Amino acid sequence: MHSDRTAIPLTSAEISQLWTNYQVDSLSIIGLKHFLLHVEDHEIREILDFALDISKDHIHKLHNIFQRENYPIPRGFTDQDLNENAPRLFSDTLYLHYMLLMSDYSLSTYGLALATSARVDIVDYFTACLKQAKQLHLRIKQAMLSKGLLERFPILPIPEKIDFVKKQNYLAGWFGNRRPLTGVEISNIFYNMKRHSLGKALTLGFIQVTTSKEVKKYLERGLQLSTKHYDVFQSILKEDYLPSPSALDDEITSSTDSPFSDKLIMFHQGLLVGAGVSQYGVSVAISPRHDVGAHYSRLMAELLHYSEDGLNIMINNGWLEQLPMAGDRKNENL
Repeated sequence: MHSDRTAIPLTSAEISQLWTNYQVDSLSIIGLKHFLLHVEDHEIREILDFALDISKDHIHKLHNIFQRENYPIPRGFTDQDLNENAPRLFSDTLYLHYMLLMSDYSLSTYGLALATSARVDIVDYFTACLKQAKQLHLRIKQAMLSKGLLERFPILPIPEKIDFVKKQNYLAGWFGNRRPLTGVEISNIFYNMKRHSLGKALTLGFIQVTTSKEVKKYLERGLQLSTKHYDVFQSILKEDYLPSPSALDDEITSSTDSPFSDKLIMFHQGLLVGAGVSQYGVSVAISPRHDVGAHYSRLMAELLHYSEDGLNIMINNGWLEQLPMAGDRKNENL
């Protein structure tokens, strides 16, 4: 029986966000356990411990919610997806860069989850998640600032006065003299490049340790895409003599023993690609210059195609857990 507080059924938005939250936090626990086996920096260890406590707290609360709703508890990821005997794969520096990216992801997904939830207990849950994500995000940034690892976005000159757009060629980008990039366009391009810089390093590491030829081939294709997209964005910034984020390829060890299952690696790759598609969608919506928007649209189509192929690999290997979905009323015997 439901309590009075949870008598209202969960909506599609609420159950989908909770289910996804479970998948991501169970994955995070496995990744953080591997990091904590090898981290050397004391401050970074404290951040990883804090993040692990948060993910464990989420899994505990989600278990309770699913049980109250008589909803099947997702499989997610378990210690079977972790090889504790595997050597370190990434450096402490990359741990921080990775944690910053994941905290960025958490802030955006929890914000959306909070916006689309209505039931009081679910609103309370995602409010607490957002508060924890903010605390973690700030701790990571403070640590990166103190260690000189946080790359700032490009600086813009201060205008002498306010101004208004006067010509239609403000939107142009293919022919003639292109106007300089706006601050919004620069920040989105730079952020997407930071994501690709980290994504390239992670993918290189996974290529190095996976024993599956199918997974390795898929990851190598992802590496090519990430490199191509980074280069496209870099060429746009170069036109305005703007800097690009640093590469992180040298933050990988020489280990060839995989800390993670191929299932986890493929899910993680899909998570990064999905976040990339979402970020491209936001970027194209707020990039007025036609050539910039066209680049995003073209590159987003490439990511969507890559994502579909990854899902097919997961389906064929029995790794893709069924998401919450509507009833198949067309095929029911009514």
